[in-house]
Order: sequence, then structure tokens, then C-alpha cells
Amino acid sequence: MQLGRRQLLKSPRAFTSPINAGRRAGAPVCSSAAAGATVATAAEPQAAGAPEKATGEKVAQRKRILSGVQPTGRPTLGNYLGAMKNWVALQESYDNYFCVVDLHAITVPHDPVELRAATRSMAATYIAAGIDPERATIFVQSHVPAHAELCWLLSCVTPLGWLGRMIQFKEKSRKQGEDVRTGLMTYPVLMAADILLYQADLVPVGEDQKQHLELTRDIADKFNNEFGGKPWKKRGGRGGRVFKVPEVFIPPAGARIMSLQDGTAKMSKSAENDNSRINLTDTPDQIANKIKRCKTDAFDGLEWGNPDRPEATNLLTIYSLCTGKNKDEVLADVGGLRWGGFKPVLTEAVVEHLRPLQTKYGQLMSDVSYIDSVLARGAEAAAATADRTLADARDAMGFVPPFKRK
Repeated sequence: MQLGRRQLLKSPRAFTSPINAGRRAGAPVCSSAAAGATVATAAEPQAAGAPEKATGEKVAQRKRILSGVQPTGRPTLGNYLGAMKNWVALQESYDNYFCVVDLHAITVPHDPVELRAATRSMAATYIAAGIDPERATIFVQSHVPAHAELCWLLSCVTPLGWLGRMIQFKEKSRKQGEDVRTGLMTYPVLMAADILLYQADLVPVGEDQKQHLELTRDIADKFNNEFGGKPWKKRGGRGGRVFKVPEVFIPPAGARIMSLQDGTAKMSKSAENDNSRINLTDTPDQIANKIKRCKTDAFDGLEWGNPDRPEATNLLTIYSLCTGKNKDEVLADVGGLRWGGFKPVLTEAVVEHLRPLQTKYGQLMSDVSYIDSVLARGAEAAAATADRTLADARDAMGFVPPFKRK
């Protein structure tokens, strides 16, 4: 088995498992009833054929998506346009799990007070961005203990050499020097556990995370080959595959928003220079100042796709995503402008696009009890699915099932 051997897909392969048949389009997913439906559908990943209505008509199956963001720093326009905005659209067609991945946030030195505040803030940002707790499961990673346990089980299956080839580990370990933590190297295994616990069909990732998703696929295959299949059934287990092998899903637009100071670097909430990004909570004046000072070039006019003009492509992409205009419409609108004329237009587009989100975010943060209730319901629903998958993994590996305590 060679890491990176597969062709990653922008569109999913055919799906035949009925794992998601229990959720109906538009049905609440954080209620007790929804949690039960999740267990029922996740418990039978080997059943064949699509479910049928009473009339015998085939029922369309909803594929499952899982994604998440670390509660570190303040969420940026890049996080929103590159991920969250796409997640909102996915609610219409998919069974969604969105996680605040706080366990990933401690792989580097962190402030406990900031982590606690940022976790709630990130959950509020999800909701303010348009993710509906009645249609998607929103939860905190550490609130579902199965994440940590499955990470350990998968760590005992994953070859060390696979982790050493992770590009992000190499880059981040160079920055940390002698203070590199073990968690930074095993971070991709925890990411694999996050995904495999929920038998996800698709994982929306940016270009910088594709290698980690490929690793997840390899770990799932290795675990299934070593512990699943007929040998598992002969040992008294369910048999078949333990984990579904997920596909990467890269949205066609906005998958990678770049820095305001370097059109070749990703906009990052952890970058030292705050002027390199637009934070979702920035005021209109702060947004205007950052766009006014952003890096541009000496060319006349604006254009897409010129490799010598990465900043032009990036800023036009932001304008397109904030206004909803396609490339032709954008060029017709602002293509003939100089930078001095375009920056105020871009500022207005960004400010107006973020205004509803910022208003909703302020309302949510004024009542954290609502956020906590959403996270509690989400953790309950998520754990119902995750615990069933973990039980299968433990059984396939040969652990004695835990005894019920009196």
C-alpha cells in the first residue's frame, strides 16, 4: 500500500450503501428522534440496495459530509468563502456533521482561556454563517470521547513513515523547532478518526488538506483489510468493511482564498500580520483599511488567471463570491478599473456581504446558553453515530466488549 496512490476526485464516486437512509431532507438532526435515526442508518453499512417506500418506490439516499474548523484565532473571510459558505449550500442535499475541532487546536502551545472562548465563538460563527442546527449536526470534537479513542486505535495501525511524509508536519515542525509536539505529527490520524467515525461519504477540504484526506483513505483501507471482511465475521462480528472510504470534495469556487499581502499564500487566521486577512468580526473601517493597504501590482485594468498577477485573481475572486457575479459579469463591472477605483467597490461588497453574518453573530454571542444547548444536542446526536462505529472497530480488533456497570 503506497500513500498517495489514488486519484483524488472533485466529484464523488457512485454510492450504494444505505447508511444515510434514515435522514429525510429538511428533517431535524439534533433532536432525540434524529439521533435515533442516525444510529439506525449507521448501524447497517453492509445492507444491499436502496430503501423502499411502502409502494416499493426507491428512496433517494443522502450522502454524509463531515467537516470542521479549529477554534484558533478569529475566523476569516477565507474560512467563510472557502468553506462555511459552501457548507450552507450543502445542507440542502446532504446529511451534514460540522465540528469545532478543539482537540486539533492543542497540537501547538495554546491559551486555555482563549480556547474556551474561541470554541463557543466558532460555533456561533457556524450558525451566523447560515448553518442551521435543525438541519445539520453542530458539535464540539472533545464532547464526543470516541474521537480520542479511535485516534489511538488507528495510531496503532498507521505506519510511522506515512506520517513523516505529511507536508504540513514538515512545514509546521520547522517553525516550532525543538518544541515540536507528538500531537503535531499524529494530527492527521486524529483527522482520520474524525472522518471515519461518522462513515462520511465526502469531506470538503482545501488544497492544503488533500494529502491528509488521502492518508485517511489509506488508513481506512488498511484497517478494513487487516480486521474487517470475512475473518471478522468468522470471529463472530458483523463482517464486511469497518469504515467507509471517503472521497474528497473540493467546491468549484472559493476553495482557496489568498492573503491580502501575498496572492500566492493562503489567507490564514494564524498569520502574524493581521493585515493579511479580513476577520469576520472586523468593523467596516477595519475592512476598508485592510483592503486599502492590500498588495496590488503595476498593471492597468483587472484580469483573472494571469500567473504574474495573483493578487488580481484573488481580489476578483473575493469580489465575485461576495456579489454572486460570475467572471464575465465581474469583468464587465470592474475589469476596466484601476486599483484605486476598484478597492472602494470591493470594500463595499465585502462589508455588505458580511453585515447579516455579523449581526447574527452578535445576537448569538449575547446569549451563550443557546449556543451551549445547540452543542449539547449536537454532541448527543454525533455520539450516537460515533459510538456505534467505535464499537465496530473495537470488536473487529478483538477487544472484549465493555461490561454494563450496575
